Amino acid sequence: MHEFSLCEGIIDTITAQTHQQGFSRVQRVWLEIGALANVELEALRFAFALVRQDTVAAAAELDIITLPGRAWCLDCAQAIEINQFFDPCPRCGGHQWRLTGGNELRIKEMEVE
Repeated sequence: MHEFSLCEGIIDTITAQTHQQGFSRVQRVWLEIGALANVELEALRFAFALVRQDTVAAAAELDIITLPGRAWCLDCAQAIEINQFFDPCPRCGGHQWRLTGGNELRIKEMEVE
């Protein structure tokens, strides 16, 4: 499960930013995760609950905002939404598209003390 290593990186970033900004505790974390980021959300929640222990985010709530997969279809020259990597374009049925979003994982916001 790579979700544990993802959470370790998230906690490291949260800890560094909290100390750098002079805060003592993180109460809530909002993550943006793309639908194509290959992250199992329940596994990430489980890992976050374990990894956050004994850190500035020990009691932090985790909110996940799921972002859709987005692409540019080269066949019909339209911005499209996709659910999986090999899906056809929902407008023209073509498979010639370029991914433009939906594979990201980022910390959007933190509530701190």
